[in-house]
Amino acid sequence: MTGFKSKAGAGLLAALSALALSGCGRSITSTPGEAPNLEKWVAEVRARPAPPLEQIPLMQQFESFEYAAQNMRDPFSTAFTNNNEGSGPRPNSQRRKQQLEQFPLDSLDMVGTLGLGSRVVGLVMAPDKVTYRVVPGEYMGQSDGRVTAVYEDRIELVELVPDGAGGWLERPATVALEDK
Repeated sequence: MTGFKSKAGAGLLAALSALALSGCGRSITSTPGEAPNLEKWVAEVRARPAPPLEQIPLMQQFESFEYAAQNMRDPFSTAFTNNNEGSGPRPNSQRRKQQLEQFPLDSLDMVGTLGLGSRVVGLVMAPDKVTYRVVPGEYMGQSDGRVTAVYEDRIELVELVPDGAGGWLERPATVALEDK
């Protein structure tokens, strides 16, 4: 009985497929009279004149430049960088480093002051969570920062930074008391 159902199902499937394909055949083939209209339209489009082309822009003539640097100073020579060795501020290599010079300046936090008037001592907390006393003349930060003044709300100092030409520049810096 199972063989009968499978043969009937296969026959029904074949009949439906043939019916579907016969319906598609009519839409694929064109009716007589459609092809000449298409050929006529293609002929009309080809007969239209092409739009005019834009003119090619004229190229600018550039002046040539001759690079002649034989008589000029070499920008990579060390003669230029050693001119400032004797003048200007310099870090004291003989000076013994102080405790707060092992930390970057931006990692130090001012946490308060002790004293009044001209005898104010700044309190600075380092990343090691130790609070240090700071007075003018001491050093802090990794750029030879010498403390110039201690106020109730800030500590002012001057750092020595390389200028890129073999010399040093003084740069003012401040460590301010944080509001909490």
